[in-house]
Amino acid sequence: MTEDRYTLVGVYVSRPVCDRLGDYLYERAGVVDIEEYFDPAASGVTVGDPGADATDDLLAEVVAEFASLYDAADFDAVNAVDPEDFVLTYLAAEPETVATARELFEAAGTIQNAGLRTVHTAIIDAWLADAFEESDRQVDDSSASE
Repeated sequence: MTEDRYTLVGVYVSRPVCDRLGDYLYERAGVVDIEEYFDPAASGVTVGDPGADATDDLLAEVVAEFASLYDAADFDAVNAVDPEDFVLTYLAAEPETVATARELFEAAGTIQNAGLRTVHTAIIDAWLADAFEESDRQVDDSSASE
């Protein structure tokens, strides 16, 4: 990356997905409050910030795995969520990753005939399910070797 700053991107997610995202970022980077961590008025976030590096990795993985996450996403369940139960939170990532993610989320919204709240929540929830499953496997593997 030639830039020394990440770009912020807002994602609308359901409260439970926001909580799980917060848990993931706490475990990964010590982020205590994902909703307050990034200042949306800032022009970006410095590379090297642990929370920003973690969300950059997260969004890069979402982009790389988008097709399989799309297939695993439960759009119908998210459609049933009350529109008032979504929150806006921010992720930091390389500008190219942010641009690609926006394009993919918008395309998924078009295909699903759904809003970005639905798409953001369903895709990020599918990613978190994989991330926590991987984390659980690592814990199980380390327990088995003791």
